Amino acid sequence: MTTLRSHPVACALFAVIALGLLFGPLALNRYGLYILSLWAVTTIAAIGLNLTLGYAGQVSLAQGAFVGIGAYTTAIMTTQGWPILAALAVAVVLCFAIGWLLGYPALRVQHHYLAFVTLAFSTLAFLVFRNEEWLTKGIYGIIGIPRPVVFGFPTTRPLPFYYLCLGSLTLVSLATWWLVRSPWGRAFVALRENPIRALSLGVDTRRYTLMAFAIGSALGGVSGVLYAPLVEFVDPTPFALTHSLNLLMMVIVGGAGFFFGPFLGAIIAVLLPEWLRFAQGYYLIVYALFVMGLLVWSPTGLLGIADRWMAERRTRAASAARAAAAPTLEKEGV
Repeated sequence: MTTLRSHPVACALFAVIALGLLFGPLALNRYGLYILSLWAVTTIAAIGLNLTLGYAGQVSLAQGAFVGIGAYTTAIMTTQGWPILAALAVAVVLCFAIGWLLGYPALRVQHHYLAFVTLAFSTLAFLVFRNEEWLTKGIYGIIGIPRPVVFGFPTTRPLPFYYLCLGSLTLVSLATWWLVRSPWGRAFVALRENPIRALSLGVDTRRYTLMAFAIGSALGGVSGVLYAPLVEFVDPTPFALTHSLNLLMMVIVGGAGFFFGPFLGAIIAVLLPEWLRFAQGYYLIVYALFVMGLLVWSPTGLLGIADRWMAERRTRAASAARAAAAPTLEKEGV
């Protein structure tokens, strides 16, 4: 299996990025720390969607709703005095269970039909967030969401809370790295490539379809648990269908089915608009044109471009090796 040790350039780049994420924020103001924290929180939700869509091949337009479930669970519980770990446990279990149930339609319908089913759930969740005032406070939202104390260290200031978000992203990334390289991950890929062939090889496609939805939804809940104390105010607007579409765009732009696709896609969706603000009122147009041009040129996303380049490079190297070995083989009569 290919590792970072076999690619010194990739290893060095990874180290530079890690050091930048650790020490770069020390020089940022409050808004810069907020944007980086939002990137980390959003990446967790995109990782969950990448498991469902990129690895298992199940289309979902409900990831934003699960972020909302996690956020409202945290807002309701922490404002009532519960610790954030209790809210995390409840949100993960709740999102996992709902995601499992949402996976049942995927056993019967696929592709755009499944997208409409998850779209209906996303709309239903938004209506609950907006109209059930006895639980969610409706359009007025829930204010005063406290930030947690972690191992005795308060995270009320922006920098400590950023490190909490970054640490959470690291833990989720390591768990996902293990998952996609485990037999479960290989079963997800088999389910995506050819469900009938996977079933013929003994893969329980029913169970793995449900697990793909449940695990991806649970990670959406984890993202929501961090989002609520990040903004310290939760209302229905951020969890409309637009958020699910943005998460879908992150996965596709970064590269669906690539481990680092959600990281790169979240950079494009969260950080690029900030970098383009020098264009003033035209920055959204520039951003939209960039995304549309990228998807037309490379439907497999940014990492798909790198993957094709590396494949072509390996092919050229193999062809050159065969050409160099041909005279020797002819002399030996092979």
